[in-house]
Amino acid sequence: MQQMSAGPTIFDRNTLRLRQRRARALGPATFLLDRVASDMGERLAVVLRQFGRAADLGTPTRAVRRMLAESGKVGRIVDVMADEEALPFANGSLDLVVSALALQFVNDLPGTLIQIRRALKPDGLLLAALIGGDSLTELREAFAQAETEIEGGVSPRVAPFADARALGALLQRAGFALPVVDSDRLTVRYRTVLDLMRDLRRMGATNVLTERRRTPLRRKTLFRLAEIYAERFADADGRLRATFEISWLSGWAPHESQQKPLKPGSASHRLADALGTREIPAGEKPKP
Repeated sequence: MQQMSAGPTIFDRNTLRLRQRRARALGPATFLLDRVASDMGERLAVVLRQFGRAADLGTPTRAVRRMLAESGKVGRIVDVMADEEALPFANGSLDLVVSALALQFVNDLPGTLIQIRRALKPDGLLLAALIGGDSLTELREAFAQAETEIEGGVSPRVAPFADARALGALLQRAGFALPVVDSDRLTVRYRTVLDLMRDLRRMGATNVLTERRRTPLRRKTLFRLAEIYAERFADADGRLRATFEISWLSGWAPHESQQKPLKPGSASHRLADALGTREIPAGEKPKP
């Protein structure tokens, strides 16, 4: 088991596991995970290679493992219930690591990415989907205004998920080659804000921030939250919008066969020649 240095504790991971257990007991809301598993299958389909040994890291349901089994691209799927912050994989033991909507709750994401890169064989692939930074912006804004008006201050209610630029930098920092980050946005519509909050509970995605307020949400604050949400984020038919951003990241464990950027000055043709234009020396103004 690889241990990384302790960092800031943003998420209460014991509470996260309890919330996920409660979601399974309630009957989980899996529409986001099912969509991500389908999209992940499409992304893997365009990778023209087979993967001998793959691991699914932290995905709350079996949707991704079913997709891998049906894809025909993976020889063996390692089904390990592992802590994403202390992975049990030996160095260079995996050809593929996938993860769906789990890594956003890791306290030390840089450390986890480093562990994944070490666990991959040279030219092994990481493909993961996380909840992105623009998710639930409507709920975040409505909560902030309601708590400010009713309780005189704002408590952390919606997790500060990473944006695409930060995730790209983390992949590079972890030593991945050919890192790629992109995102999809999904708008889900609800009859009431309570329906949205019920879905979040059934996803195991309610507030697990370490600095969260531990007292129950006041009824008056909840009523004001519902009013603000309906005022700001309702469509013409009265249904409420909720944004979910899915951030995708992929990277390869370095290998000598991979494409590398050209060294400065090594190009055999000038860009100006390719574009059919005249190169202007530095400091010279273009002529009319």
